[in-house]
Amino acid sequence: MPLVFDVYGTLLDVDAAARQALKTHPQLEAIWPQLSARWRERQLSYSWLRSLMQDYKPFWQITCDALDVTLEEFDINDDAMRQTLLDLYLHLSSFDEVPDVLARLKSEGHPLAVLSNGDPQMLNTALQSAGIKGLLDGILSVDSLQCYKPDPKVYSMVTDQYDCQPQDVLFFSSNNWDIAGARQFGFRTIWVNRGQKIWDKLSSPPQQEVTNLTAAVDALNTAR
Repeated sequence: MPLVFDVYGTLLDVDAAARQALKTHPQLEAIWPQLSARWRERQLSYSWLRSLMQDYKPFWQITCDALDVTLEEFDINDDAMRQTLLDLYLHLSSFDEVPDVLARLKSEGHPLAVLSNGDPQMLNTALQSAGIKGLLDGILSVDSLQCYKPDPKVYSMVTDQYDCQPQDVLFFSSNNWDIAGARQFGFRTIWVNRGQKIWDKLSSPPQQEVTNLTAAVDALNTAR
């Protein structure tokens, strides 16, 4: 059974860039959580809008564009800070439990893959920097399709890769819209609800909800 993970927000901490930028840009102290949240919101909304408009740009370009507008919103005109934030985003840290959980699953013989909006170079750099690339059997990027999640074509990349049916795949994501899209496609799903958010009014809710990947694996093993 392929175990497939979203990357940004599920394996990698998307808030780490703004939080770590404080070391060299202490003026972010009061605003970094809000700046990080707005950057992420725009990053996602730009991906959805570009998919709808059929005007694809790689996720790295979207990430840069989203940051530029967010900095403008906060009235920040600082090229050095911008570069720091982008450099840090390329090297996001994983959540604490992720390396051990992936190593545990790999030792149990599960095929492990990621399915991400990130473009290949962005993903390879980030996963290598986080020390988890070597634990993965597959790195699937929407870049080959030039559209973004939750388009069903994205989830079909997994079934094509592993020559399996959707119900044979267990998918993990921290993003409820991603879980809804994956479940609608037919995947089994676990929502890694790190922020303990409420479920949006979307069809196809998750089959399980946990707060971190350790709890997800414990639930998976208990169900066997």
